[in-house]
Parts: sequence; C-alpha cells; structure tokens
Amino acid sequence: MFGVFLSCKRTGSVLTLSRGLAQTSRHRCVSHSCQSEQFLRRFISENTEIVGGQSLTPELRLRLFTPNCRFWTQRPELWPYSDPYWAIYWPGGQALSRYLLDNPAVCQGRTVLDLGSGCGASAIAAALSGAAHVVANDIDSVAAVATQMNSELNGLQPPVCLSDNMIGSSPVAAFDLILLGDMFYDESLATSLHSWLDRCVQSHGTDVLIGDPGRAQFEEHGIRRLLRPLAQFELPQSVREENYGLTHSCVWRYTPGP
Repeated sequence: MFGVFLSCKRTGSVLTLSRGLAQTSRHRCVSHSCQSEQFLRRFISENTEIVGGQSLTPELRLRLFTPNCRFWTQRPELWPYSDPYWAIYWPGGQALSRYLLDNPAVCQGRTVLDLGSGCGASAIAAALSGAAHVVANDIDSVAAVATQMNSELNGLQPPVCLSDNMIGSSPVAAFDLILLGDMFYDESLATSLHSWLDRCVQSHGTDVLIGDPGRAQFEEHGIRRLLRPLAQFELPQSVREENYGLTHSCVWRYTPGP
C-alpha cells in the first residue's frame, strides 16, 4: 500500500523501501516534460487534499496526501510518477518553516534557495517573511507544480522552480541563504550535501539553515558537529503519530570552520 512507502521515510529507512519499489518503478514516467502543467495540476488536485491547522505552521495551507486520498492505500506500482516526497509535510521542513515565520529578519530582503523543496513550504515561509527573491529546487518536476499550487493557496506569486540537481554544482553567489529540510535521510546524500554546502559557505559566505527531527543519518554524520542549534519545536500530536515516535524537530545553522 502506498501509505507504507510514506511511513518508511518517516522512520528514516527510505532506501530500503525504494529498493523494493525499484522493480515496479522501471516503467513509470520519469520525465514529465511531455505532460502539460495543466494536466499535472489536475492530477495533483484530484489526488491530494488541502491541509491546514495540523502542523507547526497552521497558517499555511498545503496540498498533501491524507488518508482521504486514494493513493494513501493504493499499491505503489499504480503511482505513475517518481516517489512523491512532495506530498508529505516532513517534520524538518515544518520546523524550518516555523522558524522563518517567527523570525522574518532571517529572510527579509534576501535571495533564498529552498533545496529539496518538496511541497514548497519553506519557500513559501521565506516569501511570507519578506525574502526579495525565492528559488525552489527539487529534482522531481511534479514537486515544482505542487509548489506553484501551494504558493497560490497562500496568496503568493509562485517562486522560480528549478528541477536540476544543484548538489555538487558550482556554488552560486546569487543566494544569501540556503534552506534544507529533511535532506539528511541517507548517508551518501548527507556527505554530498556536506561537501557542497562547505564550498557555498567558503566561496560566497552563504548562510545555511537546516531543519531535521533527529534522524539517525543526521545525528551520526560528521556534519552534525558543525551545526549550531537555533530552535527546537515540539511536534503536534498528529505529526508525532505520523512519524513514529519523533517528538521534536530542530533548526540548525551550518557553521563550518575556516
């Protein structure tokens, strides 16, 4: 059932299930360029539910998977696209978005990159907090459409949405602030992020904020010693139930050495 896949990332074992899905994913649509944005908007509208009030950011409205959606219990092989991480409001992203909304000076007048943007909540929070320019980056192009729709739900002009993999690319001087929510669920990805973020900071003095609920791959990685805690949030009961015992989510500032 599709709900099982979603549960696995919550516990930090997304790689295990992703391998299990590999056989059924071979014939799925990988590139959505052949499909119109109108088609994807309709698909997202029909297979998500507008949610608000049951997260750390009750003021935001987002299109997400809920038990009322048909793919919550459908077999994974029936989902026609890449695994929809964008359809869940993960706890690290919730903490990061809450922090930005509570501390608008962090974003005000700045150019912000939301890396691994998913549903776009952190990009939306940055825009609501007065960012001068926001870019949402997610390698799933369906996530870009979902981000656009969620921005509109919150009365915002959608941000620039990029689907290229920016991790490992040449550091971009244009960004004052990089946001990462729930990106440290895999050790190899965490290592790639560590190297790339270090180059961004060293080359351009970019600020980096990370939201994570304390998954093992995050707590045990070397990057953890380079982080300074900024805030800790107690997760609402409904979010705890969906995330198998995680009770808090934190925001950190990345502070690499010279």
